[in-house]
Amino acid sequence: MQLWIDTDTASDDAVALLMALRWSGVEVIGISVVAGNVPPQQGARNALYVVELCGVDVPVYLGAEKPLLRPYVHAAWFHGEDGLSDKGYMPTKLTPQSEHAVPALIAAARAHAGLTLVTLGPLTNIALAVQQAPDIVEKIGRVVIMGGAAATNGNVTPAAEYNIWVDPEAARMVFHSGLPITMVGWEFCQGEFVLSFDEIAHVRAIHTPYSDFTLDCNETAIEAYHVQTGERGLSLPDAVAMAATLDPTIILHSSRHYVEVETQSELTRGMTVVDKLNVAHDERNRAVWQPLLERGTPNVEVCWELDAARWKQALYRMLQPQVD
Repeated sequence: MQLWIDTDTASDDAVALLMALRWSGVEVIGISVVAGNVPPQQGARNALYVVELCGVDVPVYLGAEKPLLRPYVHAAWFHGEDGLSDKGYMPTKLTPQSEHAVPALIAAARAHAGLTLVTLGPLTNIALAVQQAPDIVEKIGRVVIMGGAAATNGNVTPAAEYNIWVDPEAARMVFHSGLPITMVGWEFCQGEFVLSFDEIAHVRAIHTPYSDFTLDCNETAIEAYHVQTGERGLSLPDAVAMAATLDPTIILHSSRHYVEVETQSELTRGMTVVDKLNVAHDERNRAVWQPLLERGTPNVEVCWELDAARWKQALYRMLQPQVD
């Protein structure tokens, strides 16, 4: 499997990158960084730290520094000012590529037929790439988006998940681009998908540079998640989405639906409106849903059920000293 990863590298992104870079049979072609959890310069520094930790040679590219139309809103309160719990990780000897992320992604999509694209942050880079090179839509084999909330509450507003909320116009462009999208929503970052304190202790006992980094860089996020939800434990949204990419059997149930992204209302800005019952194609609703009837073709594979135990086992395996 050949991957391109687009990220706003903070603590859970870092764990997702670690998993992809260490997964047997996976080649990460490139990593592009977008403004999201942290500014892209910091995100690139964090991504390069993980690349060096894993001992691999993967190029990192700086991308969009702000959303298409909106003011940029970071998430330092959740991840720390540096995105990695402000542990003082030193810069690596590695540096970002001089080429901008968008043309780099376009070139990679053209050069690697069937490329899998995983997005872990706002979709600004992807929207720009599709806008500049519509031909890549037919060349990319699969797009897994960690973002949105399918028929559930959001994590930045009651209606919206952070990645989509930050740049809803970009998300809307991507969702309507024709790309083969699978959406792994924020609902898989709660409940049984969260590492309990016993499971955190299990990770600590693995005691490798990878397991120690996973917990240390997420210390701020553990406390922030408790403040946000009242739930105790380690939530790793991006790592869950990455696990579902690397091992598709983790996805137990998904189905295709028309998904719209709200861009007009401040109340529901960034909401991923999933037409779960396919009412857009019910002729009885024509008078009410005329706009949907004109454009309401299913455009996203929405995940409804994932195997929580299997995702955690995938994580533990990637934190071992050696992986098969």
